[in-house]
Amino acid sequence: MGSITMKFAKLVTPPSRKDESQHDAYSDKDDIEEQSVRNNTSSSAGTREHPEKDPNIVDWDGPDDLENPINWSEKKKIASIRIVSILAFLSLLGSTITSPAGVDIMATFNSTNQTIETLVTSLYLLGYVFGPLVLAPLSELYGRTIVYNVCNFSFLIWSVACALAYNLSALIIFRLLAGLAGSAPMTIAAGTIADMVPLEKRGLAMMGWIMGPVLGPTIGPLGEIQLNAESYTYTILENKTKRLQKEIGNLDLLSALDNGKQPKEFFRVSIVRPVQMLLFSPIVLLLSLYMATMYGYQYLIFTTFPRVFQGQYDFTKSSVGLVYLGIGVGFLVALVFSGMISDQLVKYLTKRNGGIAKPKYRLPLLFAGALLAPIGLLLYGWTVENKVHWIVPIIGSAFLGAASFTVIMPALAYLIDAYTIYAASATAAAIVSCSLLGAPLPLAGNSMYDALGVGWGTSLLGFIAVVFAPVPLVFWKYGERVRNSRFSQVKF
Repeated sequence: MGSITMKFAKLVTPPSRKDESQHDAYSDKDDIEEQSVRNNTSSSAGTREHPEKDPNIVDWDGPDDLENPINWSEKKKIASIRIVSILAFLSLLGSTITSPAGVDIMATFNSTNQTIETLVTSLYLLGYVFGPLVLAPLSELYGRTIVYNVCNFSFLIWSVACALAYNLSALIIFRLLAGLAGSAPMTIAAGTIADMVPLEKRGLAMMGWIMGPVLGPTIGPLGEIQLNAESYTYTILENKTKRLQKEIGNLDLLSALDNGKQPKEFFRVSIVRPVQMLLFSPIVLLLSLYMATMYGYQYLIFTTFPRVFQGQYDFTKSSVGLVYLGIGVGFLVALVFSGMISDQLVKYLTKRNGGIAKPKYRLPLLFAGALLAPIGLLLYGWTVENKVHWIVPIIGSAFLGAASFTVIMPALAYLIDAYTIYAASATAAAIVSCSLLGAPLPLAGNSMYDALGVGWGTSLLGFIAVVFAPVPLVFWKYGERVRNSRFSQVKF
């Protein structure tokens, strides 16, 4: 862990000019132009033809401008990633925190409806369906910080409202609203990391961020908000332009990243972008479906924990909550493994292939996830079915946790590397897919396990995981070709 911490500290070191040229060297020429805008090279390629010749264009004050997020100090970058990590932890904690207490919640409101009990937990995820569609474009219009702050405050309000709900209907509505607000850190964090961290160090930064949902400390979402500085380059330059207009008195000054669109027009275009990416980019669609499948597996398995460990292994209500640590341990092991090799693997493959960095170099970890998923599901299902000692199904759930991490995180990193200029929108598309599958599946979980039993019910999930197993190989072989195909050349 010490070596990983040292490596994480190095992720914020600004890259050399040579490194910058490498980490943006994609085979797709359109991406190269867009990457240079997002990754803040000294020019403003893709915004204007010759912005440096126009004295009214406001750009960075050279390649070492400290306002440029890529040049921020190590302390500032780590603080920003730590904050979004904590916020993501709190958001994901809220998604399952009601699950172990489902029986007590229903007893409080004098109800025995199992569907409603599951809905109390799963409706939170419905907020993750609609939230990203609005929050991602808002962050690309007004910046990351204001969206974080408004959503954090809203999350606090609706979480308190859940605790004070006077009936089940109110609780369900407040859970939905909490999910809407809580989707912000999961939606925007990828864009925040893409703002600050170059490609060849982005995997370790992603690991630092995901530590929050996996291991994050239990502190409130508003504790360090003021340290979370704005990282979106469009907003930074826009604010700089307005400041200079006021100081100099020259209203003709224009941001180098200005796209010429009015806010309403820009928002109208941006709000449909995640859906466009989901429908018209095969890469985004297939990866999102794969992530959604893994996400859905977790929530389906969660629905079995009370019936299995209380009903079969005689766990008390309070001790059932400890069962969830199995998946957490799997996350942790996969996190350490991914952190040790992710960026090193990208650098090795880049060097081996002529110094050209490609998004597909994030995919090898997906092979591990594709293998671990069916193993974990089958181990969990059949050890429960055959009443093997309780530790064995928990080990099976740990395999599933490791599989989920080594599918979802490399897939998100791939999307960020492939669509850096639209990282928030690509992530929003993936989160919407995950939530669309994760929210309704638990509603059907009890019926499926009642009909098939835990063994065959979980085996069905395992068979689906086997079908998805070749997906990483398909992306490795044909992903670049699909990305460069005419079908994928939709201007988002």
